[in-house]
Amino acid sequence: MTKTYFKLIFLFALSLFAVSCNNDDDTTPETPDEALTEFKYLRILLSDEKTTQLTLVNPVDATSSFFNAKFAKSSLYTTESGRYAGIVHRLDNTVETFDSGFESHGDHVDVDGQPQFGALTGQSALPTHFKSKIGEILTFNDGDGTLSVAKEKDVNTVGAQFKTINAGLLAHHGAMAAFGNGTYAITVKDNSVTGTLPEKVKIIDNTGKTLFEPTLATKGIHGNASDGTYAVFGSASGVLVVENNGKQKLIAFPEDFATAWFGTILETDYNGKFVGFTAAKGAYLIDVVNGTIKPIIQNTTIMQCKVSYNHKKLGVLLHSGEFKLFNLNSLQVEKEAKIIGETANDAALKPQIQLTENFAYITSPSTGELLQLSFDKMSIVNKIKVSNTPYMITILGFENSESH
Repeated sequence: MTKTYFKLIFLFALSLFAVSCNNDDDTTPETPDEALTEFKYLRILLSDEKTTQLTLVNPVDATSSFFNAKFAKSSLYTTESGRYAGIVHRLDNTVETFDSGFESHGDHVDVDGQPQFGALTGQSALPTHFKSKIGEILTFNDGDGTLSVAKEKDVNTVGAQFKTINAGLLAHHGAMAAFGNGTYAITVKDNSVTGTLPEKVKIIDNTGKTLFEPTLATKGIHGNASDGTYAVFGSASGVLVVENNGKQKLIAFPEDFATAWFGTILETDYNGKFVGFTAAKGAYLIDVVNGTIKPIIQNTTIMQCKVSYNHKKLGVLLHSGEFKLFNLNSLQVEKEAKIIGETANDAALKPQIQLTENFAYITSPSTGELLQLSFDKMSIVNKIKVSNTPYMITILGFENSESH
């Protein structure tokens, strides 16, 4: 009896050992935490169409904090560093700044205070076009054709104001781009084209002095981007490429464009490559070095077209509610699915989107929510209450979850 008992104990122990070994041999890779939740130090900032309310969303735990801007219906932009936002009130001639409170140190992020409005503010005539390069914050002011410039490092400096750069321009619906050497490409209106759009681009220094006069004229310019080396402008005559040495060239549109042209230019993570978008044709990759324009998606029902926070992907939301995610290196579709209901072409307020590495964020103006789309599941995984009529959206912070 005793021998039988010990034999049973031995067999039981042996079976447990075998199960343990089988578990140890399981080589199924674990899914990284970032694929399941957003990065710890990223936030989503939203404005409202009808009220002054700003909503700062922490997508990790789906919580929101609320602030009040000076005016309603503000446009939101993120500065080059990722820490700050520019809050542009075009019709109220005002620019505010906002501090996420996050400070990046490359391999980790420090919390350097609570989210709050910055002390830096600006007053100018119809501030419209916003850019941030080489540690600067810039707006082009449509009301008088001037630039307003400030330093990111002065966002929390009491009494800090934007500096005005007057380059002697006529008032127009203009744009500018900063080069890595501290000079600026700025649009010029000469009235050769009827309306408010400019026709040319010149290069100035930070005093407004002209360094290089325009060498090319177009039939109208709208939209631009810069990687610090090239400034790229959408124009009715082709894609206008400007270098800091004054060299300019036009890249011709594909033959089937007819009268269509890119009114929006977006930066990518790839040197000399930009995304051009027109609702009349779709989204295309512009290679300014080789002078080529290649289709990414040819579609005339695109509602939103945005480059991801790391500038490596392109997100396209159609009026049908279908979403497509493209790799900007291969130009191939990586993910696609119908994620929201259809939006009418003439809807007064349409959904806006922004993309991080693992998620897309879509405003829902009809429900007052921010929708979080998981690229892993290609479905909406969170609906976060924000203001009643969310208007604009931008991403703040860093795609990093490491701290001290």
